Amino acid sequence: MRQTIDEPARVPWAALAGVTAALTMFGAAQGLSYPLFTILMQRQGMSPALIGLSAAMMPLGLVVSASLVPVAVRLVGARGLAVGCALAAGLCFLLIGSLQNWVAWYLLRFMIGFVINPLYILGEVWALALAPPSRRGRIMGVFNAVMGGGYAVGPLALALVGTQGLAPFLVGVTGFVACAVILALVSRRLAGFEQQEGEKTGGLIWFAGLAPALLTAVGLAAATQQSTYALMPVFGAAYGLAEAALAALVTALSIGNIFLQIPLGLAAERFGGRAMIIACASMTAICALLMPIAILSPAIWPLLVIMGGVGYGVYTMALVELGTRFKGGALVAGNAAFALMWGVGGIVGPPGAGFAIEAAGPLGLPVMLATLSFGLVAFALWREHRRRAGA
Repeated sequence: MRQTIDEPARVPWAALAGVTAALTMFGAAQGLSYPLFTILMQRQGMSPALIGLSAAMMPLGLVVSASLVPVAVRLVGARGLAVGCALAAGLCFLLIGSLQNWVAWYLLRFMIGFVINPLYILGEVWALALAPPSRRGRIMGVFNAVMGGGYAVGPLALALVGTQGLAPFLVGVTGFVACAVILALVSRRLAGFEQQEGEKTGGLIWFAGLAPALLTAVGLAAATQQSTYALMPVFGAAYGLAEAALAALVTALSIGNIFLQIPLGLAAERFGGRAMIIACASMTAICALLMPIAILSPAIWPLLVIMGGVGYGVYTMALVELGTRFKGGALVAGNAAFALMWGVGGIVGPPGAGFAIEAAGPLGLPVMLATLSFGLVAFALWREHRRRAGA
């Protein structure tokens, strides 16, 4: 149902800025953690397989906690859950730095994934609930762009403080504590959107029956994005690129991820989230197929910027559509389902892309990415056809 409110007068800019700032601090702490843990485990002589298994603990925590978020919101409230999870994540970070024990890190990294998931879900729900319909696209574009900037700042902070001792961990703890403080301040007046009176909501399976195309989009977007980031250096190395160039490939993807979300959000306001999901997925597939042609030419850089932007744009467009169609408890359930599908896509995608490269050489990566993206386009068009036919 379309809302009719005086949107310019009612946009809660202060609350939106606070939620965005809080999640940016969270993103910076998370962005710092990935390279930090890998470097420390390499220093301890761990094999790549063990390092990869340790990294998988975090998305596993995301998947396990996703179904619990709607229940936890009803029990303790969104504000209490978000603040508590931010503080718990800071404590886990501090324990990792204090223990310096890679065996304990497995459990602690799982716990980090478990407690940050509600934080991320509720941050997105707040942004969606606060954004008026006519501005939802651009607001979610800004939200995701700033979040992406936070993730990019994390590794920069690591470069400044180094990887020795507790200093890098204290940076992460500071980020999570700052997130908790900001949320405690700005979310005081945001309670109550979680459950509307008389509203009927269910769990993740219930939501999957309502929006299978959205969940498919999120799962395939996660598989595509995380496969691209994880294996783009492998793809480039197969063509003889130097190590510095391999790192720059990932940087180009991140630039698109950050700077294209706002124009994509504006396009969603004009054309709708569903249409933009199809457009972004189609463009991702085309870019993937052009990768082998452009990899040894300067064209690879703008190509990857576009690919990074539209690839993550699928998720941004799905969020816009989620906020348009649902509210209250259903919005929380939907965002929890999004988190579950993102975790599943992250667990399944990179290993699948790795096997594709082993089976077909470097061409396996773009072929897999294009197949996933075209598969999403086909499913979304089929669902749209059934919807118009009244099925």
